[in-house]
Amino acid sequence: MDPDVRRKVPLEPTVENLSQAIFTVNRHAKTAINPKFLYSLKKQALEKMIREEKAAKTGLHFSRNPRFSQQQSDVLVKCGEYTFHIPPTKEDFEQLPHLGHLDQHSRNPKTRMSLSFAKQLLQEYTGLKEPKHENSRRKQQKPVFKKLGDSFF
Repeated sequence: MDPDVRRKVPLEPTVENLSQAIFTVNRHAKTAINPKFLYSLKKQALEKMIREEKAAKTGLHFSRNPRFSQQQSDVLVKCGEYTFHIPPTKEDFEQLPHLGHLDQHSRNPKTRMSLSFAKQLLQEYTGLKEPKHENSRRKQQKPVFKKLGDSFF
């Protein structure tokens, strides 16, 4: 399909399309300056898919990057051909089997979806809105020049 046509035609929220959008958002969140919104979009979309039985929690994995050097686990979620991790709840520790360490050789399939397209699809699916940053562009301050010999303090 032509990429220009694809952007104008809204995607249906199928398991495959949502999985690819979550994969795209997750990949960009790992390198984003402020990833908070992207991770919350991923989490909300996965939770809604779990509630709608479009995805399933399969078990717990030890985190690869635990906070404060403490042992930590994440919930493994199977979503179509993709797997993702989300933070666990207390019930997850009681109900899900612990699968040990993450298999370094299992990979999600590659996908080509733009971040803006993925965000749009997930925002429509979850109803989550990106917060507007009013002060995103700081006003440039003009430099202050001191007279020769004046203190800078």
